[in-house]
Amino acid sequence: MKFLFATGGTAGHINPALAVASYLKQNYPDSEILFVGTSDHMEARLVPAAGFDFKTIEISGFRRSFSPKAIAHNIKTVFQIVKSSSQSKKIIKEFNPDVAVGFGGYVSGPVLQSAVKLGIPSCIHEQNAFPGVTNKALAKEVNAVMLTSEDAKKHLEIKNESYITGLPVRGEILKADKDKSRIELGIESNIPLVVSFGGSLGAKPINDAMEKVLLAHSKDNKCMHIHSTGKNGSYMLDNLKSQGFDFSNKNIDIREYIDNMDVCLSAADLVIGRAGASSLSEIEALGKPSVLIPSPYVAENHQFHNAMSLVNKGAAIVIEEKDLTGEKLLETIDKLLSDKDKLEDMGKKAKTLAVSDSTEKIASIILKTAKKQ
Repeated sequence: MKFLFATGGTAGHINPALAVASYLKQNYPDSEILFVGTSDHMEARLVPAAGFDFKTIEISGFRRSFSPKAIAHNIKTVFQIVKSSSQSKKIIKEFNPDVAVGFGGYVSGPVLQSAVKLGIPSCIHEQNAFPGVTNKALAKEVNAVMLTSEDAKKHLEIKNESYITGLPVRGEILKADKDKSRIELGIESNIPLVVSFGGSLGAKPINDAMEKVLLAHSKDNKCMHIHSTGKNGSYMLDNLKSQGFDFSNKNIDIREYIDNMDVCLSAADLVIGRAGASSLSEIEALGKPSVLIPSPYVAENHQFHNAMSLVNKGAAIVIEEKDLTGEKLLETIDKLLSDKDKLEDMGKKAKTLAVSDSTEKIASIILKTAKKQ
């Protein structure tokens, strides 16, 4: 059987697709799998590194601005759409897949639309609670729509079947054990652990607010705290130093990046971070209460909608970036840490949102779609 995957742009789109493709390859070793993406984004590195064949098309997204530079870019994008459709048809005809699968990102648009026109059974996966423009359009055409969140369904016009599949979570996250992780980190069972991060590059508003939290927690020692500044957050260390922060305090662990996220997340009693779909799926899988600070800079403000899918179930608290201050974040964290019953209830509710067999579910639907030929 031949599987064609189209995805790109960010690791949040690419890694779930790779997880499903790896599952299919493991269980159907005679299958052929081809990824289609762009040459200048993360997929060009991640897909070949994972051992899959990879072909490229020329496509970019529209910019939501009326600046001369944005207008010129959008005009170029219009011509790229025409060209990418032709490139997609050529790739599809040569590969002749049994099924085409889109995992989001604008690269999915021309590939899946071409597949539909050529009569190839097709399906898409939407990871966010508020779908992107590309998947909104494709939902009207493909054979099956897979969703991470039930909330996404109300924003889509789905022509055929839809399924709630969740989002694939890394195996090490699913296998992580809280007690073992706390032993590995050297954390006593009676001390609460807060884990906070703003992504691999870091989020300045989160780092700025976290300075007050870390200063306070370094003095009262009411919890342990692991914070990731991100690649662009090194300035935070100088700011803390100027405010008299004691870097010898073993209860506060400030890192550029959390390499052992599976260990730290599983050991945590409270998680602070953005509301990307992958992060939320990991929080749900581990049943962790969270304070979510959605990025307002993403398309369709989808992180806010992602966060609200947990908030509405009582599994998380949201603080919008426009309302974020160090004082507010410190007050929110301390209030939660002082109420163990509240934390436990939030964690249990987060766990009910998890789909532990997401990869298998998605693979099953892809196979079911392929058999509709």
